[in-house]
Amino acid sequence: MSFSVTEPAKGTKWIAGFLVISYACITLVPLLWIIATGFKSPADSIAYPPVVLFEPSVEGYVNLFTERTRATPEMLEAAGPADTWYDEIVRERGTIISGPSRYGERFLNSVIIGFGSTLLCMILGTMAAYAFSRFKVPLKDDLLFFILSTRMMPPIAVAIPIFLMFRNLGLNDTHLGMILLYTAVNLSLSVWLLKGFIDEIPIEYEEAALIDGYTRFQAFYKVVLPQAATGIASTAIFCLIFAWNEYAFAVLLTSGTAQTAPPFIPTIIGVSGKDWPAVAAGATIFLVPVMVFTILLRKHLLRGITFGAVRK
Repeated sequence: MSFSVTEPAKGTKWIAGFLVISYACITLVPLLWIIATGFKSPADSIAYPPVVLFEPSVEGYVNLFTERTRATPEMLEAAGPADTWYDEIVRERGTIISGPSRYGERFLNSVIIGFGSTLLCMILGTMAAYAFSRFKVPLKDDLLFFILSTRMMPPIAVAIPIFLMFRNLGLNDTHLGMILLYTAVNLSLSVWLLKGFIDEIPIEYEEAALIDGYTRFQAFYKVVLPQAATGIASTAIFCLIFAWNEYAFAVLLTSGTAQTAPPFIPTIIGVSGKDWPAVAAGATIFLVPVMVFTILLRKHLLRGITFGAVRK
């Protein structure tokens, strides 16, 4: 009987496939439950035992994007018939819409801060990684270890000094302050990941470009960056996920103007207490941008994970 060192046995494939599918199903259960809760009524969302089969409702999404107040029957009668379908849903609960909610603003803040910090981190991280990879930097190993050590410390451990510094600089509750903070936290990760990718790009490509008359910057822009696109995309995904989901700094340093969605979603309150369908609806919408961003770059992500694994 002969065995292949590269091709696994058929039984091994089945076992591996079963384990992967089982793990995927287990990890998807909480996500599917959150999505389902967004389409439940308030009563079904807190029912015990939990309700699995229910009549779908968009009340949670209506409550997410509106502010409501209780109204007496006389007030509802004086308001006249409902003008829209969502106004009708609200009035069935004995409430009227008093205005839009702040979720849209908080979601937009997350987009600005998350993608802004990711873009800045990619620009600075790529240039720093290129310098460490190609030039003779004094104390290179010590500097790289120092950069990595900033990632070892829990960010919340320096929350109080950062809060005092931001207050003195006027950066509290500002988009610029949060973008700079998330960039500083993610920069160590981006430098280390991108340095590994750039190290795998043969330096002969740049030397040939320099011989052809390119400047160093032109060789970097036209030769290295296209080759490192896979690594940049992979690193951008990890940086965006951190900036998008970060909660502790957002709670401490923002409260209004620059508050992001993560600290806002748990504070969603209905007219009679915690509005779990609205909370689940907010969490579901909040997942969409990162999910779309990851799907669009999934080919780069898969290539980036295995980049340099096989040497010729």
